Amino acid sequence: MKVTVLGVPDSAGAYCVGVEDGPTAVREAGLLDALAGAGHELNDAGDLIMRRWKPDHAHPRAQNLPDEVDAARELADAASELLEYGGRLLVLGGSCLVALGLSAAVARHSGRPRLVYIDRHLDLNTPASTEQGSLSWMGMAHALRIEGAATELAEAFGPDPLLIPEELVYLGVSEGQSTEWERRQREVLAVPLVPQSELVADPAAAAQRALGLLPAGPFVAHVDVDVLDFLDAPLAEDTNGANSGPTLEQLGIALRELAQAPHCLGLSVGQLNPAHADADPTALPRLVDALTFAFSN
Repeated sequence: MKVTVLGVPDSAGAYCVGVEDGPTAVREAGLLDALAGAGHELNDAGDLIMRRWKPDHAHPRAQNLPDEVDAARELADAASELLEYGGRLLVLGGSCLVALGLSAAVARHSGRPRLVYIDRHLDLNTPASTEQGSLSWMGMAHALRIEGAATELAEAFGPDPLLIPEELVYLGVSEGQSTEWERRQREVLAVPLVPQSELVADPAAAAQRALGLLPAGPFVAHVDVDVLDFLDAPLAEDTNGANSGPTLEQLGIALRELAQAPHCLGLSVGQLNPAHADADPTALPRLVDALTFAFSN
C-alpha cells in the first residue's frame, strides 16, 4: 500500500500545550521505519506550520479560533493535493480539528466527505453551550454547523455544512462522557453511533458496523486517542479515560478494518500528548504497531 504521512503540529484549539508535539513523537517512535519495513511505499510529506495553544482572553469560549481556522484550511489545501497520489493518507495531529481539514480535503477530492469518528466524546459542543473554550471538543458541531457554532470555523470551507448527519458515524463513544447538550444534538440529528462497549467487545465487528452505517463512497476515519483505556495507553491529552475503552491492540484491529476498506482515503490521529506517554515507554511504540497493522494486508 502507498502511505503518505503528514504532520499537523497544532494545539491552538486544544486545552493546553502538548499535543502539538504529537507528530514528532510518533515519528520518533519509529512510525516511518515500521511502515517501510512492512513493505509499504512511503511518502513523508513533513509537517505543516507549528501552532501552540496560548490563553486567549479575548475569546475565552472559542480560544485561538483564528489560528484553528488557518490550520484547518492549511490542512485542507495540503491534504487535497496529497490525496491525488492515491493509497492512504495518514495525518498526525495535533488538535482533533484535523478531522475538519481532512474532511474538507475529501470534499475537494471526491465531492462529498464521509467520516468515521472514533472518540470517547461526541465533540458536539459549541462556544454557546460550554464555558470550557477548547475547540477540540467542538469539531463535529462546526462540521455539522450546529446552532451556536463559531461562524468563522463553521463556514471556513464554504456556505454549506462540511458534513451532513448521514455522512458521519461515531465509533467508540461513551455517551456518559458527553454533555447533555451534545447528547440532545446527536438525538435530534440522528447521527448513528456504535458505542464503546461494542468496540471493546469485538473491534472488527464494531468497525464493520460503523462502515455499514455510512453511505457508500470515499471516506476517512479520525481517531482521538482519548478513546483508549488510559491505563493501557497513557497517550491522550484527556486523562479521564482510565479503566474503560479499547486497548491499543483492540484499536489497531478496528483501524485495520477501516483502512483496508476499498473506499478508505485515509486516517487522522489527534490529541496525543507525548508528556503523558512518558509514563509508559511502551505506549508510543505500541501505537506505531497499531497504525502499521492497520495499513498492512
